[in-house]
Formats: sequence, structure tokens, C-alpha cells
Amino acid sequence: MLSRGVSGFRVSRIVRRLNGANMRSKDPVTHPEGPVVSLTSYGGRVNTVYLTIEAIAEGRVLPSRLILWLDDEAVFNRLPHSLLQLQRRGLEVRLAGNYGPHTKYYPYVETTDHLSLPLITADDDILYPRHWLEGLVQAYTERPDLINCYRARVIQLEAVGLSPYLSWQMCNSTEPTIRHFATGVSGVVYPPAFLAFLKQAGPLFMGCCPKADDIWLHVQALRSGYQVRQFVKRFLHFPMIPGTQHTALQISNWGNPGIGNDRQAAMTYSQQDLDVLWRAVGGRSPGVDGRLDQQFTRSEAQ
Repeated sequence: MLSRGVSGFRVSRIVRRLNGANMRSKDPVTHPEGPVVSLTSYGGRVNTVYLTIEAIAEGRVLPSRLILWLDDEAVFNRLPHSLLQLQRRGLEVRLAGNYGPHTKYYPYVETTDHLSLPLITADDDILYPRHWLEGLVQAYTERPDLINCYRARVIQLEAVGLSPYLSWQMCNSTEPTIRHFATGVSGVVYPPAFLAFLKQAGPLFMGCCPKADDIWLHVQALRSGYQVRQFVKRFLHFPMIPGTQHTALQISNWGNPGIGNDRQAAMTYSQQDLDVLWRAVGGRSPGVDGRLDQQFTRSEAQ
């Protein structure tokens, strides 16, 4: 899928430019005043993730730390030349446990003692534009009390709980709400206090949504009282690196009822979570008395 107005020819030109930068550039990929950017990669994508990182490094704003987490020790010990080049320019490549897609953020919150900076997550198969990080930083500066993103869905409810994931409409509003569900593919910025909440929650996601990091991040936002804002009125999906989609996680999450988004969401959202969502739309969860646990009072106040 290409973002609006980006042709296949233009994507090829972008890839050629980023290849050239990887071979020749000596410019740093970080700057002391930026946020932290974290991502993970696996399998064959380890050989193409440098394109995503080079795209971030072309940005008008640079991260203070740019971290690539790998869970394969053999790959970590024999990095491709493209990543070795980026390491010389400030990229951190770190070994982590296998947390699936949660590896893009969880090893950072788990291993960081003082979570004082916002964290921005990226996907390993996207060609982010030059304004990408600048936009996220500006959104966070404007509303540091929210989780800000470029792309979100609007959670839909039905009598038995959540509606099927694919029925959740794409967001076309900049208003914050707990019903907005950030999709990490286009980039999300998380406030430090939310990161501390994630750290306290630990790796419980492995038992309920091991292959759906967006679900876990949303339910933790809901439980900690953080609303989600898509800070652009029309959601954005940036161009993908050609040839990276044959192992896309969304294929298994949407197409396999055993590990798909709907099953994982059903295992993750509690009845109290659903009640909060019902209250957000001005209704009551069917068959539930509507009482809210104290932990949700902040959501209702915002």
C-alpha cells in the first residue's frame, strides 16, 4: 500500500537515494535534543531495515537515540554491512528477548531506569518522509498529555463486546478520545509517564496478545487514562519498502482466527475495559452495572 500521491516510480527513486546515503554518508543519525526512536526487525527484513533508518536520518529533526532491537543472536553477531555503516553514525543495535512485535518498545521500557524522554516507535518496512519525526515531536509538544499518532482506527462496539477489527473505521478527526486506536505502522509518540505505566505492567502481553502490540498499547492507554489523538485530520500511511510484505504481520493477524486481532483483543480487553469504552460513547455495556474501577477515573475526567 502506498500513501496518497506516491507512485511506484517515486518509491524506486527514494530507495535509490537511501541506498546512496547508506554507502556514502558520514552524517550522524542522532542529535542530542531529540526524542528516542525505537524499532525492531526480523528475518529477511534485517537486510532492508537500513532503508527505514536512512529515511529517518534524512529527517528535519533527528532522534537523540535511534535503537534497532534484534532477537536473533546469530544475526546480531553478524550484522549486514548496511547496519554496520549506520552503527558508525550513531545507530544503536541491541540484542533483546523475543517479544514479537512488542520488541519495538518493550526492551526499551524494561531496561531504561529513568524514562524521561518521549518514545517514538517505527516499523521496519516503511519509508518515512522527512517531516515524519518533526510532526510527531510537534504533536507531543502541543499535547504531551496524549498519545499522538499519524494513523488511527475508531473502536466499534456491539452487544457482545468489540466489533470485528476490520469494521473499525479509519479515523478522520484530530479530537482525542480513548476510542481512537493508534496503529503503529505510521508512527506513534508515547509520553514518559505512559512508558512508566507500561514498564509496571510488564510482559503480560505474551499471554493475551503476543502478536498484536497495538492492542496492548491501546488497552494500557485506556487503563492509565491516556487518550489517543490522530494529529492529522486525514490518516496517513507512508510508502512501504518494496518486497517486504510477504511476511507482513497483518496477514496472519487478519487472516487466521487462531492468532488474529479479534481473538487477541477478546483475550486482552476486560469487561471493565469494555465498560469504559461504552461510557465513552455515552452508553452502558449490556448486562453490566457500569461501575468503574478507580483506575479508570482519569479517563472519564479527560
